[in-house]
Amino acid sequence: MSINSKTTRRGFVQGSGFSLGGIALATLLGSEAHADGTQVSSPTGGLSLPHHRPRAKHVIYLHMIGAPSQLDLFEEKPELVKRHNEPCPPELTKGRDFAFIGKTSTLAGSPWKFKTHGESGHRMSELWPHLSTVADELAFVHSLHTEEINHAPAQMFLHSGFGRGGRPSFGSWVSYGLGSENQDLPGYVVLLSGPAGGAGTSLWSSGFLPSVYQGIQFRSEGDPVLFLSNPEGRSRDARRQELDALAELNEQQFLATGDPEIQTRISQYEMAFRMQASVPDLMSIDDESAETIASYGATPGKASFANNCLLARRLVERGVRLIELYDSDWDHHSGIEDRLPKKCAQTDQPIAALIADLKERGLLEDTLVIWGSEFGRTPLNQGGTKGDGINGRDHHKDAFTCWLAGGGIKPGGSIGKTDDFGMDVIEDPVHVHDLNATVLHLLGVDHERLTYRYQGREFRLTDVHGNVLNKLIS
Repeated sequence: MSINSKTTRRGFVQGSGFSLGGIALATLLGSEAHADGTQVSSPTGGLSLPHHRPRAKHVIYLHMIGAPSQLDLFEEKPELVKRHNEPCPPELTKGRDFAFIGKTSTLAGSPWKFKTHGESGHRMSELWPHLSTVADELAFVHSLHTEEINHAPAQMFLHSGFGRGGRPSFGSWVSYGLGSENQDLPGYVVLLSGPAGGAGTSLWSSGFLPSVYQGIQFRSEGDPVLFLSNPEGRSRDARRQELDALAELNEQQFLATGDPEIQTRISQYEMAFRMQASVPDLMSIDDESAETIASYGATPGKASFANNCLLARRLVERGVRLIELYDSDWDHHSGIEDRLPKKCAQTDQPIAALIADLKERGLLEDTLVIWGSEFGRTPLNQGGTKGDGINGRDHHKDAFTCWLAGGGIKPGGSIGKTDDFGMDVIEDPVHVHDLNATVLHLLGVDHERLTYRYQGREFRLTDVHGNVLNKLIS
């Protein structure tokens, strides 16, 4: 077909009829990934991933909002305990700023005991009686550091590689690159226990990527997804007819304008229609055995971190690529001796059960579990002493801990070391970009090649640096 000089682009596209629109829609709603994870086409049609054989096909990211104290959970410091309540040595805080405390605070040793667990020899706090039973599945990073000192910027930096809003989240990058294995569920699901806090919904935003890649929040009580149900009195058949008519109108608009957000709108309507059937069954844990429910400490129909851990396993079984669990209230500037044990008691059993359950079902091998937060806590007491104990700890961006399990990680491994006070990294420093580069690598993605052009330049999750932590990979 020839096009004369008077034919406009809009006229040509509109004149092509629904044949082009049908092809575009069929491509958009077609399969995004093969179940074996070896070849994936993104819905935008621009990517062919993975770059290499993946070790992990799924990620469960356990983000503790507010930053738990690594010094009371995973970083035993006998010298700090020995010098508890002594004035902080000036050289320890020289050239360093804190969020709330000054440089003349006293040292604060942990009031909790540490024990050695498993063949790995991991030293873990007594606050983890259940997690310690799966210690040999965990690999620790004790030398993580970031560039932001306050919660919201640090949360955004961890999740998007940038300390301000507007960039795609980690889960959105993964969805953009690898798509989903299940046509009836999103590739990126978010589960909350408590308020999001800090950076809020920007933590699962798609940023400048097409909005089809943003995280979808599921709720463990009430309607699983807001506005998913049909209005009262509207049947599923009637809804199908409405969507078909709407799809035709949206096709025409897309052919006229070429706006990719119209494609997103079509695909999201169709996904929502399929989710009406798939999600309610998924979110009900009534069909789980009493033994399984008890192992997690879950309660059917109740919103809790324990329920969310069990739901995460169910989502992995159904092919969801990335599930992120956000748990709130880990920001312990005061009352740490009361509040930290309570938070550990709420999360310890469910996390241990999740790892054991995944392993028993043969899912841990290709499911990467990550536990961490935006930064750590200082070895200094905040807010004065509480007898011989501690009151709280301030933000600390220069040295903190996370752990990983499954999905190609070396079981029982460890990397990094801090000084006798836990203030500075002295061995194998790991930047947040290194952590994200490693997670992408385990998913079969080269972090330097997963890019998106926006406003005249190429962007990526790890900005302009990041190294894979080969010491942690089995």
